[in-house]
Amino acid sequence: MSDIAVREGTPDELVAVMRVLDAGLLDMDASEVRTRLSTGDCLVAETGRDRDGEAGGRIVGALVLDGDYVDAVAVSPSRRGWGVGTKLVAHALDRRGRLVADFDARVRPFYESLGFDIETEESGTADDRFRGILVRK
Repeated sequence: MSDIAVREGTPDELVAVMRVLDAGLLDMDASEVRTRLSTGDCLVAETGRDRDGEAGGRIVGALVLDGDYVDAVAVSPSRRGWGVGTKLVAHALDRRGRLVADFDARVRPFYESLGFDIETEESGTADDRFRGILVRK
C-alpha cells in the first residue's frame, strides 16, 4: 500500500479533484471547487510522494470546506477502505477545530466511525438526511 499524504490542493489540480468528486457521485460546481482550491479550502490526498516529500503521485481523495462546513469528501473507488477519508477529515479538523457535515444514510457509518455527533435532519422528504458535528478534543 502506498503512503498517503494530505495537503492543500492547488488550482492546477482542478481536473484531478473533479475526477475524485465525480467518482464519489458528488455534484460540485467546478467553478466553486476552483475557488476553494485558490483559497486553500480544498484538501487532497495523494499517493506516491518521493523520499524528499515531493509531489508526483496521484490524487485519490479530496475534501472541500466552506468555513467549518464539509461541502464534499470523496475517495477514489480504488482507495476506499484504506483510511484516506479518515486522514482528510483529521487534517480538516486540525485546521478548523470543528466540522459540520450533511449526508445521507449510505455514508452515515463513515461519519459515525470518526466520532461525529449525528442528528436526523427534518427534510420533509422520504430520504433520510443527517447532520453531523465533530469538535476537536
